[in-house]
Amino acid sequence: MDLHRYGAPDPELTTSTTLLQLRDAPSTTTGSHAAASPSSTVSPYHSGLNGVNQPNNMLFTDILWWSLGIVGLVMLAIRIGELAWSKLRLLSAMSLPGDRQTYWKVTQWDKMPSLKRRLIYAPLGKKRHNREIRLSSAANMGTLPSRLHAVLLFGYLASNLAYMFILDWKNQNKYALCAELRGRSGTLSVVSMVPLIIFAGRNNPLIRLLNVSFDTYNLLHRWMGRISVIEVIIHFIAWAIVQVADDGWAGVQRRIFHERFIGSGTVGVVAMAILMVLAFSPIRHAFYETFLTTHIILALIAFICTWIHCIAAELPGGLPQTPWILAIMFLWLAERTARMLRLAYANWSTRGFTEAIVEPMPGEACRVTMHLPRYVKIKPGQHAYLRIGGVNPWENHPFSIAWYEHAHGRDDVLPISEKDSIREHKEPVGTSVSFIIGAHTGFTRKLYNKARQSGGRAISMRAAFEGPYAGHHSMDSYGHVVLFAGATGITHQISYLRHLIDGYNAGTVATRRATLVWIIRDYEVLEWVRPWMDKILQMPNRKQVLQIRLFVTRPKAASQVVSNSTTVQMFPGRPNIPMLLAKEVFEQVGAMCVSVCGPGGLSDDVRDAVRKVQGQGTVVDFVEESFTW
Repeated sequence: MDLHRYGAPDPELTTSTTLLQLRDAPSTTTGSHAAASPSSTVSPYHSGLNGVNQPNNMLFTDILWWSLGIVGLVMLAIRIGELAWSKLRLLSAMSLPGDRQTYWKVTQWDKMPSLKRRLIYAPLGKKRHNREIRLSSAANMGTLPSRLHAVLLFGYLASNLAYMFILDWKNQNKYALCAELRGRSGTLSVVSMVPLIIFAGRNNPLIRLLNVSFDTYNLLHRWMGRISVIEVIIHFIAWAIVQVADDGWAGVQRRIFHERFIGSGTVGVVAMAILMVLAFSPIRHAFYETFLTTHIILALIAFICTWIHCIAAELPGGLPQTPWILAIMFLWLAERTARMLRLAYANWSTRGFTEAIVEPMPGEACRVTMHLPRYVKIKPGQHAYLRIGGVNPWENHPFSIAWYEHAHGRDDVLPISEKDSIREHKEPVGTSVSFIIGAHTGFTRKLYNKARQSGGRAISMRAAFEGPYAGHHSMDSYGHVVLFAGATGITHQISYLRHLIDGYNAGTVATRRATLVWIIRDYEVLEWVRPWMDKILQMPNRKQVLQIRLFVTRPKAASQVVSNSTTVQMFPGRPNIPMLLAKEVFEQVGAMCVSVCGPGGLSDDVRDAVRKVQGQGTVVDFVEESFTW
């Protein structure tokens, strides 16, 4: 390969004596930069774009972004197809009785069940996916990606490795090779930062557009972050090798402390390296609140230093990556601004500020009802991030919305003429949103302890509501819905029950059968949702739609697990999930959707049961609600 293309001399024409003379000659340095002597094989390759194959860098950048774009477009096409299919199913089935929805019960593509079983719903290995790999009671290794996630992550990682090491390996000048690797790894690191920052945002528009949960984007964010940090470390090492060869470690130190270009880059590398160490799963899980704060600070330092590093280069307009880092910082600021605006909008109006009523509950949990000063539209399956004054107000954590009520203005408006009847003014002016928060560690434990100090009475606290988020999984077009909940996971599922029974009465959903399976530790836990469940059980036609199966794993007495109702049944012990689901499939009405929200072990059991019923010729879809971190 022609080394003159990189500004390098022919190695065969350069003697070792000449090299030493060139390195030691005073005329080869200007300030703190080593000048690129025409015959030097070392000094040019630690500065500027000397030795960097910029055309290939831009080519691989375009390929990588096009690859991500194509994956996004494929998922968008699938999403549009799913929306159109579910809308068609809803329109044709919502007016039909259950026994007339057979067309939608049977799968229309015989390859889909196998695809769901082997790829879409499959864990990486045999069964474990969302169940944490625990090292101790205080630390764990997080969760495993699903098989589909693993395929996507492997593709991205493999492409990054391939693009990084497509170098001119025939080049006998190892310093020129280091310069080419330096340029390639630095470019790829900044390229990965763009999707990295998009996937980290709660207000990521791709969540709703592609029907992909924030939990999945968070998984991709973590792995792209690791890839970006490894690439930037390689970028620094490739530069340091050449710099040490040219001027020793003293030269490295001098440039780090006296040059803005090198100094900013070094600080950015250090910040990203510390960030990756702190993000190691056992550390992240053991000290999550501290990790989250330092994570944001270090990420901001890394972005700013990368920007300074790009503009400080002695090149017209800075490094070619300058527009990318500006876009990254703009996206980060835009997402943070959107969060602040949502926070301010939901929690303040002329009617005042948000107030939270916190009630201690049996089973180490709190029922929190937030009275928002303005109307907020809530959909089934949504969650919100809560801040509560007096309990680490700088922290915010996601919780599923269990129940909501809209407050209205004047309900009765007097008639103004004889022909007018009494009109009702239905415009909502506020919303009350309720959550069940189980006490674990950190924020949730402090909240529970504070509630208990009241002696069992509800207490009022200043709070803030950010959201709602998610809610993009609609079950309206399914004739049969099976909802699994473990402990506080009932909050996610109860919102669907209310919506589906209302829709059944209004004729706006296709659902003709809904089964709730709730696994709880003891009977007292029922108090968490008693006021809301009472309202659901009193809804018109509830018995025609809803079946409830309660499993009490540790009943204190046999009398606690007795029910005289045929639609609400109680059982001691844990459920046999495969048998339960097989029974539901045997009695399936139309297309079926199985949803789960609860501990990771329960989610994995339900996922495994759903995979086992694939291939029986019926449509059984699976939705998992989780907050992995």
